[in-house]
Amino acid sequence: MNEPASHLPFDALNAALKAAGEATRLRVLALLAEAELTVSDLTDILRQSQPRISRHLKLLVEAGLVQRFREGSWAFFRLAESGGSAELARALVARLDPDDPIVMRDRERLSAVRRARADAAQAYFRAHAAQWDRIRKLHVTDAAVEAAISDALAGKPFRSLLDLGTGTGRILELFGSDIERGLGIDLSLDMLHLARARLERSGLRHCSVRQGDIYDLPVPANSFDVVVLHQVLHYLDDGARAIREAARVLAPSGRLVVVDFAPHDLEFLRDEHAHRRLGFTEETVAQWMSAAGLDAVSHRSLKPEPGSDGKIAVSIWLGRDPRILMAKTKREVA
Repeated sequence: MNEPASHLPFDALNAALKAAGEATRLRVLALLAEAELTVSDLTDILRQSQPRISRHLKLLVEAGLVQRFREGSWAFFRLAESGGSAELARALVARLDPDDPIVMRDRERLSAVRRARADAAQAYFRAHAAQWDRIRKLHVTDAAVEAAISDALAGKPFRSLLDLGTGTGRILELFGSDIERGLGIDLSLDMLHLARARLERSGLRHCSVRQGDIYDLPVPANSFDVVVLHQVLHYLDDGARAIREAARVLAPSGRLVVVDFAPHDLEFLRDEHAHRRLGFTEETVAQWMSAAGLDAVSHRSLKPEPGSDGKIAVSIWLGRDPRILMAKTKREVA
């Protein structure tokens, strides 16, 4: 069943319609429905000056039709995700004829921008692949870890996923076809370029990434059904603080999945790859979850395959927000 459309005050609806009711701005909305873009991207596609594109974007943002996210010296724009103005923006774009010559030309130029992004991402990956491959050989295969994450979340569907330290965006890609909304957060601009290219290649328009601080997430409380911390904690000074912040944004009965190394003694990872912690005991992460108000539901250890180069086991913890469970218990007692 479709949810009823959100209502807008007269002034807000009037402002949104005025913002959308101009040729260039309508083209911008259509493009942002396809991908997150920068001012530079839109300048290349629309063949207009940067100041002019910036003015159009400012009006669209002020009207609530578009959202702006800063990453270092860059700013990315996308269609607004929630609220009456966001619904209006998507409804207007949906009414556009996809075979209209203007729409088709803009889409062709967008494809060229995406190809350039993908080429840059692949160049970065090739430059760093040797380092990543060396680390991958030390632990359980990615396929085995991903299967274990899927198993941990099996049995209960979820609509929204937040991937912290998203890296190349693989976790969003893994679950993207099963969710309605996905968001990846990472501090590294290079990694965000890789993740954005992966999501575009996979056609996951409902998933996005943005730069953010894992200790101070740019998302409201109670906003995601599932949060994933995949191979992130060992880079951090304060893993407990990161888990507290992850717990803050979990919706009631939401689940937190933490994937990281079991304790090991490979000091070169600290010296050469900025690992601050050489793995975690089962009790450490479980205690951090409990201190953050979560129920530590389960722990699983994946050991390297016999005969492989692997020397590190990988642990997977599952935590759950207990709020709905507590409410049910109270009603049952009553």
